[in-house]
Amino acid sequence: MNFSPPLQLIKSTQFWFSDGNVILVSKPHMGFKVHRGQLARHSDVFSTLFDVPQPPNQPLIDGCPFVELHDNPLDLAHFLKALYDGIYFSGPKAGDFPAVAGVLRLSTKYFVEHLRQQCLQRLHHDWPATLVEWDRREDAATTANGQYSPRVYYPHPILVIQLAMELDIPSIAPAAFYDLARYGPTKILAGINALQPACDQEPQLGISSRTQDLLVRTFCGRESGQRYIADFLARELEDRPLSRACANRDVTLGAVSHADSGRLGINDCYESFYYILLNILRAIGGIASGRDADPVFTLKQTKEMLSRTDFSDGSEDGKLCGLRMCAACREEFEKCVGRAREKAWQSIPGWFDVSETWRSARGSVEGTAVAW
Repeated sequence: MNFSPPLQLIKSTQFWFSDGNVILVSKPHMGFKVHRGQLARHSDVFSTLFDVPQPPNQPLIDGCPFVELHDNPLDLAHFLKALYDGIYFSGPKAGDFPAVAGVLRLSTKYFVEHLRQQCLQRLHHDWPATLVEWDRREDAATTANGQYSPRVYYPHPILVIQLAMELDIPSIAPAAFYDLARYGPTKILAGINALQPACDQEPQLGISSRTQDLLVRTFCGRESGQRYIADFLARELEDRPLSRACANRDVTLGAVSHADSGRLGINDCYESFYYILLNILRAIGGIASGRDADPVFTLKQTKEMLSRTDFSDGSEDGKLCGLRMCAACREEFEKCVGRAREKAWQSIPGWFDVSETWRSARGSVEGTAVAW
């Protein structure tokens, strides 16, 4: 307990119970009149604190002893609401993040494990470590007409990265860095420069160093992802051989290169590979869909091209058709793209150099499978 009450106390409109018997004072002098038993029941920290004998001449506020905390008043309000009412999430919603972050900070600080686990599970749901869960996440942020609106459902990734650094939660960092890197360079710079320190007392040098570290990680990871796609195009499309069981092999023009044969229309399978290559180079799976530098999504779009039937056949009447690729080449290429997506996903921690830096807390959430 403190011995010097604040000169001016702002009473919380949400947590000022008439029968409360202790007042928590946050920065800057926001008071919360709550119940000692409720705090002690859930937190060993508060239980121990309240067991410490207090001097008989301790000053009171509104007839109650007070505890001066160094917590953000919004965080404390979210934390108390979770203690009294529980914490519930109806689904992905970016507006939930302040509550998740605030409750996680204070449940970690005051050892309220059940609330901490709930918040961590929500973060891992929104920033997953498996490709299957990432695809589920992305689908949830995409409307039926294909509009992608991630910021409606998930907070800005910089906020998540900041929280991961502050509370040492390494398992959500790769997905958050990957999400951030999908922005254009200008938006990345604007977002990182606006990053606020988690603690008011943090030295300016620390903020500058953190900003520089985030920039380096983000741009290095972005470049690595783009290089991965470039290597995939060169290896699996530009120089891709036909399947040994290709039904169109007998139409192949001997020594003519793959790309040239596609342009000449010599072989339907070569032509299809070349068509896919052109579509990827035109960034159909990237900027046009609002997902710049997103190799995982680009490879998903590549795979989906194999089953699409809305391509023009080039005729005057513009008939729609699918790729004229034989079943053998289609099957082999589909498996190839699937492996490339898995490899890209597994490479993300290395791209952003977070696999070693924050590996200590990996898999710390009960019942959560961490696959990085």
